This record gives sequence, structure tokens and C-alpha cells, in this order.
Amino acid sequence: MVDHLVGSDANLKRIQRIESAFGTSGIALVRKDRVLLGEGILTKICKKKPKARQFFLFSDILVYGNIVINNKKFNQQRIIPLEEIKLREIDDEGDIRNGWFICSQRKSFAVFASTPIEKQQWMDHINRAVTDHIREANVRVSATFAATMVPDSEAKLCMHCQKTQFTFVNRRHHCRKCGMVVCGNCSSQKAIIADQSDKPQRVCSSCAVTLKREGGGGLPREISANGSTANTPDSPVEEDSDDDTGYTGSGTARELDEKASFYERVPAAKRNSSEDEGQMI
Repeated sequence: MVDHLVGSDANLKRIQRIESAFGTSGIALVRKDRVLLGEGILTKICKKKPKARQFFLFSDILVYGNIVINNKKFNQQRIIPLEEIKLREIDDEGDIRNGWFICSQRKSFAVFASTPIEKQQWMDHINRAVTDHIREANVRVSATFAATMVPDSEAKLCMHCQKTQFTFVNRRHHCRKCGMVVCGNCSSQKAIIADQSDKPQRVCSSCAVTLKREGGGGLPREISANGSTANTPDSPVEEDSDDDTGYTGSGTARELDEKASFYERVPAAKRNSSEDEGQMI
């Protein structure tokens, strides 16, 4: 797809810049066979509210993180192997426009671009990168995908019992199996969900029954009053932990420089001139 960029100084400098921008909060990104295909800001739908996130599309992985200083510093690095990714369209409805789901084994979520053209560019390039990576690396494609978490704002009542009203005392929880927003009574168990984590995750009553019937990944266990899982030495992740906490940047996706940039579409002469100026393409 972009053989002319593999091992090039220009590509190496771009990846080193991103690696440096994540600092100690990220892992090493430089690899001799890895190519940076594009980058840009998308609005990611998180459990609490939509947030601007910086995305980087590489030839083998998709990386995103929190914006600390626009185009200069990021944290909370997240990496998704391309072979695990499947995209799904989100139909435009009212103010909800230009969105799609990024689904993977461990995490699935919705993102939104600022324009239909930008959305189509992102989806086309991610799909093309996934296809090329699977063909060239001969890797196994994911058959299962994590549920998309329903945003807190979409649920005034528990989506399981349809009775409990959420308040400061009655907190919202998310079932890690189906993604529904549920109350504490309807999500009093944790279970290991295959392909997501080797630690027990909070699940709703219905999914606990399903997992028990399937017999996979460990039987559901009750959650004690302090939030831990009874009769297990494991320390489960915080049930409502959100990988998008700690955002210290300012501005929305529309206020920041949100243009996606896809390098393989840019003629070599233009790429070189832009590199010298240090500008995004």
C-alpha cells in the first residue's frame, strides 16, 4: 500500500514525533516495518460525555489518546491491532451525524467526524489498512467484538429492571458483556469475558446467566460491598473505569485542528515540502 514509506526518514520522523508526544504514558511506536498512514482529531463517545481524541492510523495498529496540548502532547495511549477492527456505520439522525463504530475484541466505541467527507476518508482508509494488513501479515481476524457502552445520558432508569432510577446514591454501572447501563442490584456479579480481559468484569444479571450457561471464562461471582469480587485472588479493574478520564486539554473537536491527514494519498513532492515546514497535511 505504502511501500515507498517503509523505512524512510520522513516516516521515521513522524512516528518518533508521536512517540515523543505520548512520553512515558505510551509505549514505543517506532518499528522498521510500520508506516504512519494518517492522523487527526475525532469526537469519541465516552460513557460520561463526548470528548475530542487524537487518532493515529498506522499500517498495523490504530492508536488514540487524550489531547493535553494540541498536536504536541498526548496521554492515555490506547492501541488496537488492525486485525481486531471492524467498522459499522451510524445512520445520521438529527444532530447525530458523521459517525461510525470502531469495534474490536476488547473495546468498541463510536466516533464522529466534522464532515461527511472526513468520515468517508477515515472509514475508507481504516478499512483499506485493515485489508492490507491482514493480507500482508497473514494474521487471524477477530470473530468476536466487545459491546459498545451505552452513554450514561441515554439511561435515566436501569435498562435491566426498568425500575431503579439513577441518583447520586444509586449509581450507574455498565455491563461489560452487553454494554447496558444497569443498577447495582442488577449487576452484582463479575465474570471473565473471553477475549476482553483475564480479570473479572462487571456483568448484568442476564449476561451472568448466559455466561454461566456457556461455561466460558470462569463462572460469575458476587461483588462484595466494597466492590471486590468474592472468593477470587484477582484484583478486577474498576467496574466503571473510563479510559478517557484525565483529559486536560481545552476546546471541542470543532475548535481544534480536526482535519484528518492521510499520507499515502499525497504526492511525494508535497509530502517532502510539508515535512520541512513541520505542518500537518
